[in-house]
Amino acid sequence: MSSTAAFYLLSTLGGYLVTSFLLLKYPTLLHQRKKQRFLSKHISHRGGAGENLENTMAAFQHAVTIGTDMLELDCHITKDEQVVVSHDENLKRSTGVNVNISDLKYCELPPYLGKLDVSFQKACQCEGKDNRIPLLKEVFEAFPNTPINIDIKVNNNLLIKKVSELVKQYRREHITVWGNASYEIVEKCYKENSEIPILFSLQRVLLILGLFFTGLLPFVPIREQFFEIPMPSIILKLKEPHTMSRSQKFLIWLSDIWEVRNSDFQTSLVVHLPMQKTQALRPGRFHRPQSN
Repeated sequence: MSSTAAFYLLSTLGGYLVTSFLLLKYPTLLHQRKKQRFLSKHISHRGGAGENLENTMAAFQHAVTIGTDMLELDCHITKDEQVVVSHDENLKRSTGVNVNISDLKYCELPPYLGKLDVSFQKACQCEGKDNRIPLLKEVFEAFPNTPINIDIKVNNNLLIKKVSELVKQYRREHITVWGNASYEIVEKCYKENSEIPILFSLQRVLLILGLFFTGLLPFVPIREQFFEIPMPSIILKLKEPHTMSRSQKFLIWLSDIWEVRNSDFQTSLVVHLPMQKTQALRPGRFHRPQSN
C-alpha cells in the first residue's frame, strides 16, 4: 500500500471515529431529542409476582401502593374478543386447566391456582386470595395515572387492534408502552397506533448493540422509545451454577457491565428487573441519557 493510500485510509478512519464519538456524546447535533413522557426507575414485572399472584388486581394495587413507577403486564384475547391480563396463552401452569384463553369466553376462564411458582426466580412462589384473571380495561380504570408496559404475548392482529382501542378510549397514549420480543409484533403495534411508544424487539436490541460497538449508532434514527432487557445477571440466577463454565459466567458478567455503562446507548433506556419478594422496591439498574 502506498503512503498516499495509507494517508487517505487513516484520515478517513480517523474522521469517522471522531465524528462517531462526537455524535454519540452529543446526539442532538444530528437527531431531535425524544420527549420524555415519564420516568420509571422501578417496574413491577407481572404486577410484582413474588409478592402476590402475578397479573392480578391485588398484585397491581400492592405495587402501586408501595410506590412502583410502572406496571408491566401481559395480554391475550378471549373467544368473545375480551382483552385479558395473563402471561400464558395456555392456562395449565397458572390454573391447572389445560386450555387456551383464545378458546374460551371471558366468563369461562378458570381461576388462578392459590400458589404459583415464580418462573423468573428460583425456589420462589407467589400466592394470594385474588385469583381472578382481570380485563385490561379494569387495570386502566383502577390506575388511570400509572404508566403501564403492555407485552402483546401473541401475534394476533385483533388483539393488537383491541389493545390500541382501549388505550385510546382511556386516553393513555402518553403513559403506555407496548411491544414484544418479536420484531413482527412490534412492527404491527407501530402500524396500528404510532402514538403509543414502542419497545425494542429482541432483533432490534441486538442491532442496537451491534451499531453501538461499531460506532454506527449515532448515524441511525431510532423510532423506539424504550429499551428494555432483563439483566444477564438475572439469567445467571435462574441457572444451576455448577452447570455453567467459567467462560459462560464471565461473558454474562461482562454483558452485565456493558448494558449499564453510562455511555452505552444514546436513547431512552429502561432496564427492567422482576420485583424481588424480599426487596419490593429495589430499583432496577437504570439510566436515561440524551436521546437520538
